[in-house]
Amino acid sequence: MRLSDVIPKEGAIKRRRRVGRGISAGQGASCGFGMRGQKSRSGRPTRPGFEGGQTPLYRRLPKLKHFPLVNQKKYTIINLDDLASLPANTEVTIESLLEAGILTANDGPLKVLGDGDVAVPLTVKAAAFSASARAKIEAAQGRCEVLA
Repeated sequence: MRLSDVIPKEGAIKRRRRVGRGISAGQGASCGFGMRGQKSRSGRPTRPGFEGGQTPLYRRLPKLKHFPLVNQKKYTIINLDDLASLPANTEVTIESLLEAGILTANDGPLKVLGDGDVAVPLTVKAAAFSASARAKIEAAQGRCEVLA
């Protein structure tokens, strides 16, 4: 047995279809594509996912709910009730919160959220503040500094 002895089984190979070679060849005139329309034209197959001009599914889906943001910003978040135990006129940064044991991990830039109340003035340096957190800190005569 040699490699040249290996041949396909009987009936496994068909001759290729020669279209547009006259009526006697079996695929003359319209070549089996019917009469008119997009599916009978040359270069006709539309690209995968084409829906006849309607916005295709692969472009519609990300507009719907529950799709993750691609480059979502990750923040280390903290609420105002966690800052309420700090003494007055303290400068609050992510490093000082880690030293004080209020935060356990640095998961990115600090963002202050407004859950809770602050009674003492604090200088808070963070990358972002919620609107309610900023209002409550400034109402207690504190300062909010946004870090770049």
